[in-house]
Amino acid sequence: MSRSYSARSLAVVCLMLVAILLPAAGCGGGKKKTKKTMTIGEREALAAKAPSPEAKAREYVEVVRLKIRSGDKEGAKNTLGKASDCMPEEAVATVWGPRLVEIAELYAQIDRRAEARKAVGQAVELSEKIDDAISRIRLLAEAGGLYGAKSGGLSESKLARDVLGTAVELSGGVEDRFRAQALSAIAMGYAQAGLAKDAGKVVEELEASAKGLEDPRPKAEALAAAASVRAQTGDKDAAVGLLKAAAEAAKSIGEKGIAAENRTYALLAVATASANAGDAKTAGSLLKLAEKSAMQVPDPEAQKNAVEKVRQAQAAVERKK
Repeated sequence: MSRSYSARSLAVVCLMLVAILLPAAGCGGGKKKTKKTMTIGEREALAAKAPSPEAKAREYVEVVRLKIRSGDKEGAKNTLGKASDCMPEEAVATVWGPRLVEIAELYAQIDRRAEARKAVGQAVELSEKIDDAISRIRLLAEAGGLYGAKSGGLSESKLARDVLGTAVELSGGVEDRFRAQALSAIAMGYAQAGLAKDAGKVVEELEASAKGLEDPRPKAEALAAAASVRAQTGDKDAAVGLLKAAAEAAKSIGEKGIAAENRTYALLAVATASANAGDAKTAGSLLKLAEKSAMQVPDPEAQKNAVEKVRQAQAAVERKK
């Protein structure tokens, strides 16, 4: 009697254990836990805890992009103010100059012209503290392009000419081996500013310099810049030829390791120029290649930046279709 009772008791205990353990096993092995996506507000709170002013500004800018995509212009304006306020008194010009241009571009996107003008003006002032000629020229070219751009810029041609004129003067003192880089940045600045005719001499010099380059990334970027300006002046045939040569140079760059970053930015430059020339189909194809290369960039932070830039360009191309 007691033996039968013990057997029944043991069976009951076993069944109870199975009932308890099976759901636990199902939760752990059958389904993957889904990662919770942060809200925009949570991203902004996290940005405030970033370890340095530069990191805070970078993260705030990413939050601004999210707010703009969601249609929250007022929220974007407030967060851009936070990003601007991160700049320390002794700001590193090579870091904060480009960041201020980026902030100014975003202000322009949400129709806050006064704030955009202030930010790009600060960038131009900071450029005077940059010793490296190429870095200074690139910053001035970006600022000049934003000043003059009719779409997404400030549409102020006089200021654009003044800033780009300074960049042209500086390019005269650049070593021959770096000259194409300087002229490429200036040509793109003129193109963005809608001042293609003013860039005629620059483009002629640029094309001559590009032909002598052996490094494929600067060659592709230089040819793409020249193509953008040629397209804006109505010389479509010249633009097509330059873009073809630029694409060949970009595609010749290796796809793995450190080369992946150079390949990404070269393809991005050619794709942007193709879009500016009205060839959205080719631009889209090149951007797919650029995205693939961006995912191969070995440094995580550099990869994140490269992917973000490619996706911004893809969104811009989609808007043009």
